[in-house]
Amino acid sequence: MILCAGEALIDMLPRQTAQGENAFAPHAGGAVFNTAIALGRLGAPVQFFSGISSDLFGDVLRGELDRSKVDSSPAAISDRPTTLAFVTLTDGHASYAFYDENTAGRMITPDDLPKVSPAAVFVGGISLAVEPCAATYEALVQAHTSDAVVMMDPNVRPGFIKDEARYRARIGRMIDQADIVKLSDEDLAWFMPDESTEDAAHRLVEDGVKLLCVTEGAKGVTGYSPDHTVFVTAEKATVVDTVGAGDTFNAGVLASLHAAGALTKARIAALDEQTIADALAYGAKVAAITVARAGANPPWTSEL
Repeated sequence: MILCAGEALIDMLPRQTAQGENAFAPHAGGAVFNTAIALGRLGAPVQFFSGISSDLFGDVLRGELDRSKVDSSPAAISDRPTTLAFVTLTDGHASYAFYDENTAGRMITPDDLPKVSPAAVFVGGISLAVEPCAATYEALVQAHTSDAVVMMDPNVRPGFIKDEARYRARIGRMIDQADIVKLSDEDLAWFMPDESTEDAAHRLVEDGVKLLCVTEGAKGVTGYSPDHTVFVTAEKATVVDTVGAGDTFNAGVLASLHAAGALTKARIAALDEQTIADALAYGAKVAAITVARAGANPPWTSEL
């Protein structure tokens, strides 16, 4: 079982009414939520943990998880409100305005952690930038770092970070405990601005990351392991927007590794070149489908 742990929120996506007025349409979203949805649609066994509201938006989130074959029973349900993220698009690229104070997702604590025994744990997103949920997800990783494959994607949103030093320190600690890390080239430059992409990537692997995936948008993705460097070109797609692209890529990588029987500590520590290439290619394939349609709408296996 793969446990995805992180934010679940409502993306308010820009639309235009029949009368030509600007409007926003609510869609279930959140980086880690999107990864869980994509994993379920790709046929991987997946559970989801977050704080989810009992309000009408929380019902939307739980309903979408259920429809996408994701087990949401580990989630902590409360009557706090749901996080909202208003999205604006510029040439297909998304920027966000978050409304997150005192929400169900933000206010979870280590006491809310589920009693589960996953084979893999995936964490990331804005959940790692704000308290108290950030400390909760760090505690989850600490609890499973010895018995589960840990993957993380910080998915950095600089405008959302209030205490940069604290955030950098937490991400550094969590990367030290992670087996698989996905970073965009922009994320990597933000974390390690004084090093080239390649030098920074090799240093993270030397420090203990077993598989580092560095995405470069339409160019492609490079996988770095202790023994291999593998580049996979991005699949061609007509981009509608990029919402959920990286999240779906993460799901593709995890689903591919799961199908290959590679989501164990031993296998992840000694991945062969073909397994890495297959995982990156599958991630790129499913991400290309997501960017070709509006919003975070990952594909089902039947669409592949």
